[in-house]
Amino acid sequence: MFCENDKKIIGELARQYREIANLEVNQERKQRLSDVNDLKTGLRPSVWLDELPWHEMDIDGKLKLHCQDEFARGMEWFFRTTLFRWEYFQADMVVENFYPISKSYSSNGNGMEIHEQIKETDAKNNIVSHAYEDSLSTEEDLKKLHPTVITPHPERDEANMAKARELLGEILPVRLMGTPVYYAPWDEISMLRGVEPVLYDMADRPEFLHEIMRRYTENQKNIMLQMEQYNLLENDPLSIHCTPAYNTSLPPVEADGKVRLKNVWFRAMAQMFSTVSPAMHEEFELDYMRPLMEMCGLVYYGCCEPLDNKISILKSIPNLRKIGVSPWANIEKSGGQIGSSYVYARKPNPAQVAVNVDAEAVEKEIEDTIKVCLRYGCPYEFVLKDISTVSYKPGNIIEWNRIVQKTIDKYYK
Repeated sequence: MFCENDKKIIGELARQYREIANLEVNQERKQRLSDVNDLKTGLRPSVWLDELPWHEMDIDGKLKLHCQDEFARGMEWFFRTTLFRWEYFQADMVVENFYPISKSYSSNGNGMEIHEQIKETDAKNNIVSHAYEDSLSTEEDLKKLHPTVITPHPERDEANMAKARELLGEILPVRLMGTPVYYAPWDEISMLRGVEPVLYDMADRPEFLHEIMRRYTENQKNIMLQMEQYNLLENDPLSIHCTPAYNTSLPPVEADGKVRLKNVWFRAMAQMFSTVSPAMHEEFELDYMRPLMEMCGLVYYGCCEPLDNKISILKSIPNLRKIGVSPWANIEKSGGQIGSSYVYARKPNPAQVAVNVDAEAVEKEIEDTIKVCLRYGCPYEFVLKDISTVSYKPGNIIEWNRIVQKTIDKYYK
């Protein structure tokens, strides 16, 4: 099926990948990442990098694809980006000794369509500016919402597994993987309506927003149960939205091998609620999310929104394990409230790598976090993400990682 040149390219890359995957350092890192997610303290924090502007990252043509077949090109991209990260800024990344294939499924959506205008500054960048039209402003619009139906495609899984095995031969095993639960309703609702109409309606038409959330919550529960029914969930994912997922706290999968909701992470956030009061955050977000979160084994909450004045209400989340501490959060207040009860998931400011790297600013940001987490006994991690640009200077990421590791070395041997 595949030409000999495609097989040769994938084979060479897979052998390099396997050599790295067999290094003991991967197991050492996995253990430390798991220990942090299991709330063990006193450990060196991990450093992960994700959501990279890959179109700006190439060095010496190492990210250029050469395969002809589209499936082979997808595998080639996976191997090239992994090898690239390992060579230039591996931080605490883990390379697993298998090639992952995502389980295939489709959905019929929920009946809503996003209407928007976009503006871009770089045609190669998928980060663009959005202006959304309000498509969910009336009772008539609400009638468009319908239950989502999930359809698994095991035949595609079998075909994809066969293709991967043909390309890899005996070099690497292939693993079919499901997904953890990721749910951020206000990200979608804000794209259907725009942010301002939602904020106004919290005061002017609260019952209308409640009806939206009631329907979204009912639909999400239905989706989660379908994902469980069709065995599309993953209890051991490579990550949960850019952060380490390794742990020993989730209940083990039962003897039948079926992954259930109690075996997986639930990932949630409400980024547009940055300026919303704790009371409204609870009323319009957490009151609806808690029953869904309770269905899963562990919960990771928060992304770009500052949560330092809302941690008290987050503590009511069932199975909460990890809290996002964004660049705009007060790190001292966050540390004092998180303590040793949750993972302090620190997000350094991606602006530090956008144009030029200010070594002093990077070191201060990392050192301030280290001191806070040591003071309050927090298990913690650093995840640099949302990197929309490095101004076509991949050296910015390399330098950032060097400074961060050197800073951490001052506190951990």
